[in-house]
Amino acid sequence: MKLLNYQTLKESGYDGYILENAPEKVLQFGEGNFLRAFVNYWFDVSNEKAGWNGKCVLVQPIAPGLAKLINEQEGLYTLYLRGRENGEKVDRKRVISSVSRCLNPYEKADFDAMMEVAVSDELEYVVSNTTEAGIVYDPACRLDDTPASSFPGKLTQVLYRRWQAGRSGLVILSCELIDNNGRELFKCVNQYVNQWGLEDGFKKYVNEACTFCSTLVDRIVPGRVKDADEVAKMEQANGYHDELIDVGEIFGVWNIEGPDWLEEKLPFKKAGVNCPVVPDVTPYKKRKVRILNGAHTGFVLGAYLAGFDIVRDCMQDDTVRGFMNKMLHEEVIPTLPLDKKDLTDFASAVQDRFNNPFVDHELMSISLNSTSKWRARNMPSFLEYVEKTGQLPRCLTASFAFYIAFFSNDIQALNDKGLVCRRPRGNEYVCSDDRWALEFYYEHRGDSAADLVHAVMTNQQMWGQDLTQVPGFEAAVVSALEKVRGEGVLSVMKELV
Repeated sequence: MKLLNYQTLKESGYDGYILENAPEKVLQFGEGNFLRAFVNYWFDVSNEKAGWNGKCVLVQPIAPGLAKLINEQEGLYTLYLRGRENGEKVDRKRVISSVSRCLNPYEKADFDAMMEVAVSDELEYVVSNTTEAGIVYDPACRLDDTPASSFPGKLTQVLYRRWQAGRSGLVILSCELIDNNGRELFKCVNQYVNQWGLEDGFKKYVNEACTFCSTLVDRIVPGRVKDADEVAKMEQANGYHDELIDVGEIFGVWNIEGPDWLEEKLPFKKAGVNCPVVPDVTPYKKRKVRILNGAHTGFVLGAYLAGFDIVRDCMQDDTVRGFMNKMLHEEVIPTLPLDKKDLTDFASAVQDRFNNPFVDHELMSISLNSTSKWRARNMPSFLEYVEKTGQLPRCLTASFAFYIAFFSNDIQALNDKGLVCRRPRGNEYVCSDDRWALEFYYEHRGDSAADLVHAVMTNQQMWGQDLTQVPGFEAAVVSALEKVRGEGVLSVMKELV
């Protein structure tokens, strides 16, 4: 079977949207599954729906990468977006043609090619996803490195060459999963400007002519299809061999923090895609953490004790799904600052996302580091609800009892792998968390429900405060924990639903 490229695609009879030639408007640091299923997808749709007429030049952030494969396929790859939308199963296929080529800047010819793109009149944007460790200032980087080892160093080299050529400023869109990603990148670039002793005119260019945007990305991207038989079926249906097949969930949103004019400059609004420009991404991050991530942490530990193993099965159970929805809509959403319809729409989408028929998301994988997760994802909603209403949020209170139950259910041992407990159905499971947290639960393995809850709530290393000071919370959690141990998690959930 022939390798995917433009000629092969024509021969295959593919009748979807394809744009073979267009100006290179984006320099993108990162060529992995996520960016190709997210950023390059949005630009591809913008070519079709908004006439954007642009291509993305990809750059490998590190030496080993996908440049050879991407170039062999002339930038083309097949993207499958799979999941549920408005309750309906969706499996969409699209050949992405918004990528022109991929450069490996650790090869001299490709470094020079990157610098040629830097001075192009057609270049408008820089996009990056170089992992959480990518936006770092490394003082060992030098201006004459080919290339600088850090991503901010490479970006400074690109911007400096562009400024020297008298070209206009760029919009920089950071997708790394750190807080204030655009601002942190801006800070690193300015550190290189100062370290390398670059001209005041260039510093003004970076600070005034270029626009560094923090962004919030949200799409689950499993990436490559691992099952060889499934890949074979895909390729048989497609009529070509594709080394770069990518898979993402159907849901996706890209919140971009920027000035008002940026919404008109970017093609996304005209294309009608879910990439809004907002004055501050912070509320949207809070929305994601409190609703999407908080939902996971709020129900999965209890659901695992109740006998469930994957998220999708939880969403197909009326009791677990009802518990999650009541927690989100009645206890979490009232504490958040965004428009209520925006929040309820996002929460409703969570149910579809968790019910994805193409993803077997294991509850035990979500359970990792649940102590810090409950503190970051659920505790703020809990405390703000109490402050706002003067009452305990009953589902969030129960979720705290589920958390304690998960780490204390019939403890068997503490070993190098973690804290070994036993589920009510009889099988052992291993809790993975900070070692001190696991040691705490092991030391308290003989406690009564009341003594254990008191010890947990007064552990300030866990929560940064004494949770027994919240009126009624300790007694409510003791009651819920005793009921979990005596009647099971589903009994507690049913009472609340």
